[in-house]
Amino acid sequence: MNLATESLMALYNRDLDKLAEELKQYPSEESIWKVQEGIANSAGNLCLHLCGNLQHFIGAVLGKTGYVRNRDAEFASKNIPRATLLEQIAQTKAAIAQTLPILPHEQLHAQYPVDVFGRPMTTVYFLMHLATHLGYHLGQVNYHRRLVGSR
Repeated sequence: MNLATESLMALYNRDLDKLAEELKQYPSEESIWKVQEGIANSAGNLCLHLCGNLQHFIGAVLGKTGYVRNRDAEFASKNIPRATLLEQIAQTKAAIAQTLPILPHEQLHAQYPVDVFGRPMTTVYFLMHLATHLGYHLGQVNYHRRLVGSR
């Protein structure tokens, strides 16, 4: 594994572990799914979105894991048990651990194999984007927990 994939893997693992810790800190499973005025997405939906996003773009596209994404369900599903969300995080970490170490160096600098933004980009660029996307939504989960979780 090269420095780029090693660093990205460390960042994904750090932030996915933090996502799991955030979910564990909610005082109830109901509070994970709570939305109120000014809050568009619950922590549960953000968790499903992050896991679906990473399992699709890293696991399925780069690692050929066979994962099939249902993006609409990431935002429409409700009241999934905390244990199931934590399992999704573990599966996401496993897909990343299965994919990044075997990703050929040449692939990192080649064009990402799927058109995502309507313009070409390298795989390493998109992997960095995915890490910042994870961090962005992780911050939203933290803020959501503090607003609705009373902790």
